[in-house]
Amino acid sequence: MANIVILTGAGISAESGLATFRGPDGLWEGHRVEDVCTPEALARDRETVLRFYDERRAALATVAPNAAHQALAKLDAEWRGGLLIVTQNVDDLHERAGAERLIHIHGELLSALCEGCGGRERFAGAMLGGTVCAGCGAVNRLRPDIVFFGEIPYDMERIEAAVQAADLFVSIGTSGAVYPAAGFVRLARAVGAQTLELNLEPSEGSFLFDERRYGPASVLVPEWVEELLSRQ
Repeated sequence: MANIVILTGAGISAESGLATFRGPDGLWEGHRVEDVCTPEALARDRETVLRFYDERRAALATVAPNAAHQALAKLDAEWRGGLLIVTQNVDDLHERAGAERLIHIHGELLSALCEGCGGRERFAGAMLGGTVCAGCGAVNRLRPDIVFFGEIPYDMERIEAAVQAADLFVSIGTSGAVYPAAGFVRLARAVGAQTLELNLEPSEGSFLFDERRYGPASVLVPEWVEELLSRQ
């Protein structure tokens, strides 16, 4: 296998202490997703939305990459073929573990998007205290660089091209419920790629995968990476 595409979701970061995007009660950190992750929510109650992401940004400082993140970073460093990690997560744990061949399809907590000029910039502070765009100077026009529901995910053309060229597609820690990412396995199957699911429990699309392994990501992912590298 030369080309690998890996999709990661909230399950890979849960073992680091970050709440999954939508928990069993339908909430994300005590909020309805519709109240903190839509353009309408931002327009209706900007203060609540900015505070929510300020808190999520601050929480990143309290967690660290786990063995699953570290294993993928090792694969990134040692795999001689094509590799692309596509993460639905907005945290920076993949980067802190050392992964470089990486796309954040849903945006990043440590990035800001200017509603004035459309520019993006690294941002690690609090937006509620007031912001100035580094690109155009607009005051208080920065918003979280998060792909809200109803907005177009990032780098879709590049991701779809990578999946179409993949020999192996792997899904790690995802529910299989959020599109378009949930549809990548169908695209991979259509081009003849092998497909593997590594998850705590079967996802909504588990039946689409050629192979399925269930358990904690911090156990499954390092085991799989070592198997793969031993056959390289």
